[in-house]
Amino acid sequence: MLKDITLGQYYPSESIIHKLDSRIKIIITLLYMVLVFLIKGFVGFALLGIFIVVLLKLSKIPAKFLLKGLKPLLFFIIFTVIINMFLTGGTRAFTFIIWDVTYEGIFTAIFMALRLIFLVAGSSFLTYTTSPIMLTDGMESLLKPFGKIGLPYHELSMMMSIALRFIPTLIEETDKIMMAQKARGADFEDGNIIQKGKALIPILVPLFISAFRRADDLATAMEARCYSGGSNRTKLKELHLGKKDFIALTIFVVFSVFVVLIGILNLEIRGF
Repeated sequence: MLKDITLGQYYPSESIIHKLDSRIKIIITLLYMVLVFLIKGFVGFALLGIFIVVLLKLSKIPAKFLLKGLKPLLFFIIFTVIINMFLTGGTRAFTFIIWDVTYEGIFTAIFMALRLIFLVAGSSFLTYTTSPIMLTDGMESLLKPFGKIGLPYHELSMMMSIALRFIPTLIEETDKIMMAQKARGADFEDGNIIQKGKALIPILVPLFISAFRRADDLATAMEARCYSGGSNRTKLKELHLGKKDFIALTIFVVFSVFVVLIGILNLEIRGF
C-alpha cells in the first residue's frame, strides 16, 4: 500500500506540460481545485474526465502511475460514499436493511466520489510535472508581493517544497521499518483496530527519530553551504513567462467557464 502513494513524486519528461512555467501551473492547479467544486452535473464531470485524459497525453505520464496514486484513497472514497448515501434526506429510492436510501443521497455520494477522484488526480499533475526546485521558485515568486506585509515568503515556499519532497522519502523509510519489524515477528494484519493501532507504535517511534535526523542533516548541509534565503538569493534558472504559458492559462480559463456554463444550463433545463 505504501508503495502506491505517489504524492510529491516528480516524473521527469520532456513534455509541453513539464516545460510550462511553474507559476502558471500553480495558478492553473488552484483554479482547477475551485472548478472541481463548482461542477454540479455529470456532463461537467465527463468534460473534466476528457481534460484529465488530454493532460495525461500531453504530459506523457503513464495512466497506471496516476491510478496508482488513487489506490490509497480507495477506503476514504468508499467511506465518503457510504456516509453521503445513508445520511442525505430526500425521496426514498430503496431500503437497505433498516436505512432508507434516497435518490438525493445516491447522487450526492456519486458526486462526492467523483470530486475526490478528480481533485487528487488533477492536482497531482503539479508535482508530477514540476521539479522541487522549480516548484519552490514558483511559489516564492507568487508569494513575493505578500513580503510587503511581513510574510516570510521565501522560507514559507521552501518549507512547503521540502515537505512535498520528503513525502516519498518518508514513505520509503516507513516501508523499510515495517519490513524490519515483520522480520522480527511483528504482525500488522491480524487483530482488531486497537491491536493494529498498538502494532504501529514500533513503526512510529523510529520513523519520527529518522525524520528528525534527516531534518537535522538537511539543516547542517544547508548551513555548510552558506545557504541564506531571501531577496538576495540568486537562482540557476530564472523564471520567464512565455507565449505558451499565457496560451495554456487562457485555454484553461475558457475551458473552466465553458464547464461552469454547461452545468448552469443543465440545471436550468432540469428545472432546478
